[in-house]
Amino acid sequence: MRNRAWRCLPITMTVGLALAACGSGGSGAAGKGNSQALTIGIFNPYSGANASYGPEGGSGCFAAATAIQAAGGILGHKFTCIAVDTKGDPVDAVPIARKMIATTTNLEGVLGPSSLEASATAPLLDAAHVPMMADSGQITYDHTSLKYFWRNTPSDDFYGYAMALYAHDAGFRRAALVFGNDISDQGTVPTVIKGFTKLGGQIAINESVALDQPGYQSEAQRVIASHPDVIFDEFDPQTAATFFGEMHQLGASIPMISTGAQYTQWTKAVSRAMGAPNLAKIYHNVLGYSSAAGPAFAAYQQNLLASAKNVPNPQQWVHDPFAQAAYDGVTEFALAMLAAKSTSTTVWDPFISKVSNASPNAVVVHTFAAGKQALAHGKTIDYVGVTGQAAYNQWHNSNGAFTVTGYSAGGGLPLIKVYNAAAAVKLEG
Repeated sequence: MRNRAWRCLPITMTVGLALAACGSGGSGAAGKGNSQALTIGIFNPYSGANASYGPEGGSGCFAAATAIQAAGGILGHKFTCIAVDTKGDPVDAVPIARKMIATTTNLEGVLGPSSLEASATAPLLDAAHVPMMADSGQITYDHTSLKYFWRNTPSDDFYGYAMALYAHDAGFRRAALVFGNDISDQGTVPTVIKGFTKLGGQIAINESVALDQPGYQSEAQRVIASHPDVIFDEFDPQTAATFFGEMHQLGASIPMISTGAQYTQWTKAVSRAMGAPNLAKIYHNVLGYSSAAGPAFAAYQQNLLASAKNVPNPQQWVHDPFAQAAYDGVTEFALAMLAAKSTSTTVWDPFISKVSNASPNAVVVHTFAAGKQALAHGKTIDYVGVTGQAAYNQWHNSNGAFTVTGYSAGGGLPLIKVYNAAAAVKLEG
């Protein structure tokens, strides 16, 4: 039987970021005293097959919290992050969500939910007026009616189209699909197939892989026997390491195109299994756009590295697009509160797009501190963060551009190509 008990992971906050105690009172946002800290829940898996999701998003939250606190907080309040382990399971996540909502003091919003638990928990969070910066890629939320649901990373359908587009441009014409059998991984499959075949490509095999098995020799042999010139893939680091390790042992070296969900921990695991030089020869990864230079990136990197007591080995997340998106999401939450002059979620939630989308006469800012200063002077702001210009539509989605990276034996991810969002939209029709 699964353990469905809720737990708040113990995290020690530094630079004055007081950790909100689990079970310490209601979650409302209005009428807070200035001594009360505002809380963001990192509502993601910290255990199970996708245990890397929590630390990945958490690194962005802590980096943003460090920046916010250094700039004097929000309307007289300190700012905190807490880790909430959803276990990556919708059944487990429901009571966890309810407990978090009921007992977390001054819950201002969450990072998450992920695709693994969003269908079960997003409606609960929305009903409780808890803003979400979700990392669920499910296409269900492309046209969501949930008022408090926001997404600043591309949805699965856009990832699928971008993967297909790059494969075609790179000259690949016969593809094998190797995706995990869970809802998160399978969400990309339909649009990979639609986009690739629309461009004239052929699907050689569609292999659905059970996660975290001791071996995948038969699956690897089937993929090799289908004679693809490229593999589209998405699954967790442990599964990928086992699968591609066995592919390597069988003598196969087939180019792969992975998704943005497969980044720091994934490349580490797979490079150990098959050797970094071998991975470098075949690896391509489609990511949501993120910057590696400029004032927004510099602020993110500085505050991330300053959060080392809360983020083990923070350097590993410097170029991670999902960590960067989490940082931007929390920063947008905080600036929305300042713009609304309120910490009530029902008041400040609509201001997220107002401080993020481009608008006439807005002052472009790249940091929380600059945004806070501009708002204090009565300016309208446009926050352009590490992941670029947000463009939230009426369904609170901001898909943005895509980058394609390779992999170097030294662990770097050299840039190969950049696509704007419009390129993927063309395949959608």
